[in-house]
Amino acid sequence: MAAPSHTRVYAHRGAQPAPSYGNLLNLPNFLTLCRLGSIPIFLTFLTRQRYTAALYVFIAAAVTDGLDGTVARWFDSRTELGAFLDPFADKLMLVSAFVVLTIGGQLPGYLLSVVLIRDIVIVVGYLMISFFTGERVPVRPSLIGKLSTVLQLGCVIAVLARAGNYWPEDFNALLIATVAVTGASFVHYMYRGLVWLRSREPEMFA
Repeated sequence: MAAPSHTRVYAHRGAQPAPSYGNLLNLPNFLTLCRLGSIPIFLTFLTRQRYTAALYVFIAAAVTDGLDGTVARWFDSRTELGAFLDPFADKLMLVSAFVVLTIGGQLPGYLLSVVLIRDIVIVVGYLMISFFTGERVPVRPSLIGKLSTVLQLGCVIAVLARAGNYWPEDFNALLIATVAVTGASFVHYMYRGLVWLRSREPEMFA
């Protein structure tokens, strides 16, 4: 029996079926969604000043963060959804922790200001460059950017572990280092963005 005409057209045009939910909700993405789901639990513990329980949730989220990236690389299961959700989950947990701990007086306001200004300007700058050039700007974390994230994580863990009560001088040194490196990473990302924009739109710098 001859195949229906619409089937022949489908095959002739080489159309591909839509990605299945199984491809989108693979193991790395599932771990990322679990990390997103842990954020309300983490914030509940924080607001109730149950810092030990919050520390356990935070460490578990950090473990899943490393695990989902490793699984995605090993099994070549990277997806567009995962590429968006993974950094979004990380940033949401980290920034929300900074906000709650700053409101509770556990972290200084100047540290939160530096972190928020850096992240907001980078996101707005990314959107503006994409708008002006009509291209997706490649986002590759720099070494100093990774270091700033590690230091920010260290600040949250230090507060939850009450490190400031036992080693106040070391804790203050960590805060200062975090501000300095975060500010330096902000300048570095701005420089990279301007260099990339100038290579695409040189008339804007004439």
